[in-house]
Amino acid sequence: MSTIHGYATHAAGAQLLPFKYDVQELHPNEVEIAITHCGICHSDLHLIDNDWGLTQYPFIPGHEIVGAIVAMGSQVKDRGLGQRVAVGWQADSCGTCEWCLRGDENLCAKSVATCVRRHGGFAERTRVNARFAIPVPQALDSESTAPMMCGGITVYNPIRAAGIFPGSRVAVVGIGGLGHLALQFARVFGAEVTAISTSPTKEAEAKSMGAHRFVNSRENEAMKKLAGSFDLVLSTINHDPDWNTLVAALRPRGTLAVVGVPPSPISVQAFPMIAGQRSIAGSPSGSPSMLQEMLTVAARHGVKAITESFPMAKVNDAVARLKKNQVRYRAVLGN
Repeated sequence: MSTIHGYATHAAGAQLLPFKYDVQELHPNEVEIAITHCGICHSDLHLIDNDWGLTQYPFIPGHEIVGAIVAMGSQVKDRGLGQRVAVGWQADSCGTCEWCLRGDENLCAKSVATCVRRHGGFAERTRVNARFAIPVPQALDSESTAPMMCGGITVYNPIRAAGIFPGSRVAVVGIGGLGHLALQFARVFGAEVTAISTSPTKEAEAKSMGAHRFVNSRENEAMKKLAGSFDLVLSTINHDPDWNTLVAALRPRGTLAVVGVPPSPISVQAFPMIAGQRSIAGSPSGSPSMLQEMLTVAARHGVKAITESFPMAKVNDAVARLKKNQVRYRAVLGN
């Protein structure tokens, strides 16, 4: 038995306090990781506040983890002690269902989340199934890699699923923690990229991150002119947009991919969906193989999360800034 120290919340919305918990012998297929960096995702805020009704207190949040392997189970053969690895939303899956066997472990009905009903990465160490400890390419620094493990894969996976290629046209709605990564990845795949945001002050920055053009979503006429423009509209926002305007912006067979979580149900007119063979899709994280591919692409093409760093002991300061939308663009805790 050993003890892991971290920062846990004990009630919905409460501050995080120093906390420790005991762990038993390492399972044969697990690795133990000494955490150097952990990003703070908006999902962590939802879990802290129990917005989704999933949280069991006390619990340690955190699912954008980078660190070094310090212990391995007896059956782990393809990882090494001291190896730098990264962990995202998922810590395990059954390994035997049709989705796992297809390499779509993120769709497994028995998927184990890194920090749901178990302790996550706002800590000194964590344990996961070795398959979900993704080797980090040498070209990537640990601080900017951490947000890739949720924020990055959340946008990378639907871009890949939509089959984006150099002739494609992509719109990214919301230029924040997810959107600033989506712009970069869409540009890497050669697409013509449009940034759509309520913040005109972000125009220059959006273009520096890969956008060819910028549209202020508060300007109704500018939004209407986008009709029939895009193969993929990637909505990263957590408030309610005009869904029918976004659907109208799709080309025939285009996809509106929703990766932000707005508060209200999505409501759209059926006829534009039918007439243009358009679709609305969601995307939950990504499989280990897709995570590895994403990190390889990021290393090769210089895709980086823009981060603000905080010592782990200042976790409450970081959470408070994120709740006020004062972070550009991802907060990362460091041990």
